[in-house]
Amino acid sequence: MRKDVRILLVGEPKVGKTSLIMSLVSEEFPSVVPYRAEEITIPADVTPERVPTHIVDYSEAEQTDEQLFQEITKANVICIVYSVNNKTSIEKVTSHWIPLITENTDKDSRVPLILVGNKSDLVEHSSMDTILPIMNRHSEIETCVECSAKNLKNISELFYYAQKAVLHPTGPLYCPERKDMKPLCVKALTRIFKVSDLDNDGILNDHELNFFQRTCFNAPLESQALEDVKNVVRKNMSDGVCDNGLTLKGFLFLHTLFIQRGRHETTWTVLRRFGYDDDLELNQDYLFPPLKLPADSTTELNHNAYLFLQSVFDKHDKDRDCALSPEETRDLFDVFPYMPWGPDVYNTVCTNDQGWITYQGYLSQWTLTTYLDVQRCLEYLGYLGYSIIAEQESQASGITVTRAKKIDLQKKQTQRSVFRCNVFGDVGSGKSGFLQAFLGRNLMRQKAISEEHRSYYAISTTYVYGQEKYLLLHEVFPDFDYLSDGDLACDIVGLVYDVGNPYSFEYCAKVFKQYFMDSKIPCMMIAAKSDQPEVKQVYGCSPLEFCRKHKMPPPQSFTCNTAAAPSRDIFTKLTTVAMYPHARLRCMCTCNRCTFCLCQNFLNSELLQTVRAKLYAVVLRRHVSQADLKSSTFWLRASVGASVCAMLGFAMYRLLLKSR
Repeated sequence: MRKDVRILLVGEPKVGKTSLIMSLVSEEFPSVVPYRAEEITIPADVTPERVPTHIVDYSEAEQTDEQLFQEITKANVICIVYSVNNKTSIEKVTSHWIPLITENTDKDSRVPLILVGNKSDLVEHSSMDTILPIMNRHSEIETCVECSAKNLKNISELFYYAQKAVLHPTGPLYCPERKDMKPLCVKALTRIFKVSDLDNDGILNDHELNFFQRTCFNAPLESQALEDVKNVVRKNMSDGVCDNGLTLKGFLFLHTLFIQRGRHETTWTVLRRFGYDDDLELNQDYLFPPLKLPADSTTELNHNAYLFLQSVFDKHDKDRDCALSPEETRDLFDVFPYMPWGPDVYNTVCTNDQGWITYQGYLSQWTLTTYLDVQRCLEYLGYLGYSIIAEQESQASGITVTRAKKIDLQKKQTQRSVFRCNVFGDVGSGKSGFLQAFLGRNLMRQKAISEEHRSYYAISTTYVYGQEKYLLLHEVFPDFDYLSDGDLACDIVGLVYDVGNPYSFEYCAKVFKQYFMDSKIPCMMIAAKSDQPEVKQVYGCSPLEFCRKHKMPPPQSFTCNTAAAPSRDIFTKLTTVAMYPHARLRCMCTCNRCTFCLCQNFLNSELLQTVRAKLYAVVLRRHVSQADLKSSTFWLRASVGASVCAMLGFAMYRLLLKSR
């Protein structure tokens, strides 16, 4: 909505333009009328629409044509004043003023016109019979008001309609010739209907209508008022009401009726509440609310945003198979001006046996978008109506900006839920297979993926100590000399080499030495295609010796050439290391059975010592609260209890790892 309104009054001399302005300001007819009134500003708090209004007078005697043209270009609405008792002034409306205004305004930004018949106190008849044919010929004319500056008749109404013509214009909404809403208006209201249809049954039931009414007008409708609305639709449209709910056709009919009866401010209130501007395009401030993103921070969806996205999924998963068919996906994105997800999304997230995006894959794709391009995520949430349905101030309220990673390292703990692993490897080393294996696809299923729809990202969930986290894999293009900052920014690095190619490991070693050896980013070697015979790598030392030398975990064997879905153990390890980079767990054994290795190095690690200390503190607090604090056996009981709990906890931990 505009922040102010500029009204220009034009017309033949002595039709009463200046008198109208002075009567409005002083609330009485002036005894002396100057040639031209100075520009006045009416404060926002005394106008019906709460918008500052500037009223500008034009005088042929005091102003040049050039000054008139300048005022026309600056005006938001133009009132063409004529005298109801002067036929010449009426004729000049079409012969002079409308053509003059048309020539001096931009055709793409039509200025609304209001015809003002002044001096109605001097005649007993109305001029509307003469004016109506003029209004029918010129769609830019919003309305006609007959008034009298002398007896103050319709003076306030005149300037209210002028304000209304700017703030709630009819032009973008309605075509008088066809007596129907314009296509852009129909498109906008259709989106609003679909967003408001919370159960996606094609009908707005009483609950949904009340939610819509409360959202747009801050008050629900009484039961009788709801029935009255539906009865009006029933009388005019046979299919406007179905199962006692309002259909899309009925919803559009109601707004057509509002506009035809001069209540287009009702439709504009709805449109603006759902983010539309005067051109019926979604406002940029609505789609892209401000969001501060400090350096070294990432963006994630918070709990409220996930709840909203879950409701959107449930709304469109009509067959309740926990997956979105192509038809259901198109229906979900029908409120978008374009399809946001391309074919590569099916190779980025988990799908079912039919190749449809699963519920987990759906949330993963939203998580990926939020992490990589938060502005686009805000835009998408705006199209879905997040701020309206979730009753939040804007889409930005659904985003969590994580604290800087350096603070996580200082505090030795993280609050992040999404961890990025950049995957490096030479051509043919198995990086793409590694990414697809994370999505549960073995080599046989991967062969069906076309190169055209290949994805360089894969994202899914993993569990670390019972906590669900997202791991984002990014395959980095193997051009050693052109690694960007984005290629190097991550939480962990996966260095993939082919055990059957003697020259494959050398690339990984070079990448590590040049870019990551002195960084704080943990790295893990991945021995891909481990189902094949391992050959000696043409390098100064073996991969195992290289890892020992640089205090890295030993190379992790991996293959996707399996009958079932590939093992996910390695992805759990990657996520765990990304979560606890400060722990620096450099286990040297090669059992490959656990997250790092349940060997002595792990048992003596800082992480496990911290867990033990916390467990002991919990047990101690429990015993302190008991009445036998003064008992001589208290310390014995506490120590025994702590030891038992620690042993049970460690046993359960090993059992869980084996089950994985």
